[in-house]
Amino acid sequence: MTETSVTLPAAVPLLPAGLDTPCLVVDLDVVEANARRLAGQLDARGVRLRPHVKTHKSVRLAQVQLEVGASGITVGNLGEAEVMAAGGIDDILIAYPVWAEGPKAGRLRALHDAVRRFAVGFDSIPGAERLAAATSGSSHRLRVLLEIDPGNGRTGVAPDRAADIALAARSRGLTVAGVFAHGGHAYGGRDAAGAAADEVSTLGAAATALRRAGVEAPIVSAGSTPTAVLAARGEVNEIRAGTYLLGDRQQLVLGSVPPDGLALWVAATVVSTAVPGQFVLDAGAKSLTKDRPEYLEGHGLLPAYPDAVIDRLSDYHGVVRVPPDTAVPRIGEVVAILPNHACPVVDLFDSFVAVRGGEVVGTWPVDARGRSG
Repeated sequence: MTETSVTLPAAVPLLPAGLDTPCLVVDLDVVEANARRLAGQLDARGVRLRPHVKTHKSVRLAQVQLEVGASGITVGNLGEAEVMAAGGIDDILIAYPVWAEGPKAGRLRALHDAVRRFAVGFDSIPGAERLAAATSGSSHRLRVLLEIDPGNGRTGVAPDRAADIALAARSRGLTVAGVFAHGGHAYGGRDAAGAAADEVSTLGAAATALRRAGVEAPIVSAGSTPTAVLAARGEVNEIRAGTYLLGDRQQLVLGSVPPDGLALWVAATVVSTAVPGQFVLDAGAKSLTKDRPEYLEGHGLLPAYPDAVIDRLSDYHGVVRVPPDTAVPRIGEVVAILPNHACPVVDLFDSFVAVRGGEVVGTWPVDARGRSG
């Protein structure tokens, strides 16, 4: 897969004047269109949407997703759950095998008691034991989802182990509410249809195994932006996509987000043109991260200068290589960068500039910024 094989943004994003760069800019019109698009596609298939908010870490953006039909939200850790719960969201899944020991046990118990509809992931009997101990004595059982590995090779168990682990969790006082998987291997550049098929088949096998063992687990949840629509079939009845809301360069190249679905930009200023054949931006690794899949060249895309390559990053410098006889921006010019991967980029900023039609409507906090555990 190469970037030249996809359609790039047709127009340079309209940035408001007077930005204090580097900063994040989020187009709310595009956000709302993205939110409605996926919610509608899944609703037409009779599948729930439970978006993963680790992408944006914003209570207000999560509320946009809920307003257009999301059934609840997904988070990646206790910290994100605490922030979203404090923001008034009362249906939260932690799609992660939380090891509930030490301070995390008390934090888990507090969320379990406070959030109206709360669930957490697990993928082992020892993990289930820690979750049960942390919520022992509560007025209601903790709801858990067993993670299944669809070929991602990260966390989760094989379907043939699902029944034994689920029965062990139930015997320890937990309510096994379902199974979930993450088709993250779609991000490697392979055909997303293959990763989606893996999610559907492994989750279906696991759900069948649980039913045969007498464990009614009604939630069958798949999750990744590249496989979001493709995996919404078979026994899958919930999708946990995240990056679809903001988009990024990786998702554009994978075909998961259309060119008009790019809502997130890093605004940067050209601070140096001293070296021939290059210019330097004030957005470096601490604005763009060094996340770069092998099928992308450089550390972000500059739609106004599509032949330029963000070649090197240090903490506060983005060194951009420019081919001969190619236009170079003037020093002091503010440019828009499409980041390679939205999720870690958002977590580098305290806030983002929310815009409509190129006009600033507010500065919104990245509420769960830095909440990584």
